[in-house]
Amino acid sequence: MKCGGFFDLDGWRSRADELEEKLKDSSLWQNTEEAKRVNKEFARLKERIQGFEKLEKDVEDLQVLLELAEEEQDESLEREIKEGVERVQKELERWQVEQLFRGEHDSKDAFLSINSGAGGTEAMDWASMLLRMYLRYCQMMGFSAQIVDLQPGEEAGIKNAMVMVKGKYAYGWLRSEVGVHRLVRISPFDANKRRHTSFAAVFVMPDIEEEVEVKIDDKDLRVDVFRSQGKGGQGVNTTDSAVRITHLPTGIVVQCQNERSQHQNKATALKILKARLYEKEQAERREQIEKEFHSGKKEIEWGSQIRSYVLQPYQLVKDNRTGYETGNVQSVLDGELEPFVLAYLKQEAKKEGATAGAVLQKEASERK
Repeated sequence: MKCGGFFDLDGWRSRADELEEKLKDSSLWQNTEEAKRVNKEFARLKERIQGFEKLEKDVEDLQVLLELAEEEQDESLEREIKEGVERVQKELERWQVEQLFRGEHDSKDAFLSINSGAGGTEAMDWASMLLRMYLRYCQMMGFSAQIVDLQPGEEAGIKNAMVMVKGKYAYGWLRSEVGVHRLVRISPFDANKRRHTSFAAVFVMPDIEEEVEVKIDDKDLRVDVFRSQGKGGQGVNTTDSAVRITHLPTGIVVQCQNERSQHQNKATALKILKARLYEKEQAERREQIEKEFHSGKKEIEWGSQIRSYVLQPYQLVKDNRTGYETGNVQSVLDGELEPFVLAYLKQEAKKEGATAGAVLQKEASERK
């Protein structure tokens, strides 16, 4: 697979070698900020190179398979080759999108929160459907997803849930899901079989514990312990291992009950609190900027959903931001979210005037 133009593999390798030599120089570490910048660029380049080299190998394997099929005139390999081409195309598209992740926290792990909204039991059931959808999506993306807190509904579904997601660019891939999600269906909880509309809100925060300093004073915290609860009110543990932390100055409440010990639950809850406080600070900054420069921009609120999922009287999932839609509702609820996420990320890049090629070209020109 020949490289040229924007895909300057030799240039990336040369730059990576240059950065690696810099990192070996002890004098660099006297300037902590510069060392962090160099280390971050080196890690990103190595990741890019490894991803591209994998694509090269996959293409070469397909070429060998194609030649074998032609030599032996073996039509049985046609399906395998077709599937391989589709897989490589998908991997290339994902690799290209990841080159657009320029946000400060796009490469980080994430916390994903789901909260039921208007609609009572129906909304709580919708929140549990979203939880299942995102767990499936994370699995498809190769992310690990752990439910760190879950509050079951009284009759069905969940009131809210918090999921810790770990994986390559987890926050970058998930941040497009922030907003209100709307469900329209004939409710299984309505004896009269009427159509109901339900809402649930999704929030995504980066796990910033390692890199961003968020000061939390112990005197500002109220820590409560309680017994972990499962669905139906059954105790998960026989001891008071679950932890709820209230940040008194802001009123933010977080909790964790899925770890094995009170110490582990408290540590995880503090991570979530730190992410929530950081996100709150960032949101306040964005709000101030929007007031000054984008006063007409609409805030996320109930009724201003980003995506609608219609099960009856017809079947359709439509993203209100990009216009992307599909009639295969079940596949979406089974976690097939990537087309929606890609549509959003591509639209975002287009608005910013960025493409994978433009990003790579800019980096190449800056190295000269």
